[in-house]
Amino acid sequence: MCGGIYYVYREQEYRYYFSNPAATLPVKMKTGHYEILPWGRRREQRGKLPLGGWARLDAIYSGRWDRWQPAAVKIPLSSFMEKDISGNSQWFDITRGKWIQGLVAHAGHERKIYIVTITPELEDAAYQRWPRIMSG
Repeated sequence: MCGGIYYVYREQEYRYYFSNPAATLPVKMKTGHYEILPWGRRREQRGKLPLGGWARLDAIYSGRWDRWQPAAVKIPLSSFMEKDISGNSQWFDITRGKWIQGLVAHAGHERKIYIVTITPELEDAAYQRWPRIMSG
């Protein structure tokens, strides 16, 4: 479910785990400019946007995110951490030229970034959810 991320922005390195309420993600907007946005919302954080830091692709397609005016964006990360079904953490590098798909949600002046996730296609996959990695 992508519980940790690592990226370099303006020559500074960032490593965050979702559990950190200060976690942010770099976002490349459709206009081409970059922003740093808060990564999702935790139970102890105020706001109207959904709890968590992830948006299931099937939930996006079914319209469950529509009320938050979702915008698809690119999240240029260097690597991400995923826990397998046994609870073991592993870091994965993202190949140059690829990115993770993100969803920017809005509620009034509140804006947050959520990582789009998919269900692995393999029946015996070691991960229940996986970030949607894109290229092109």
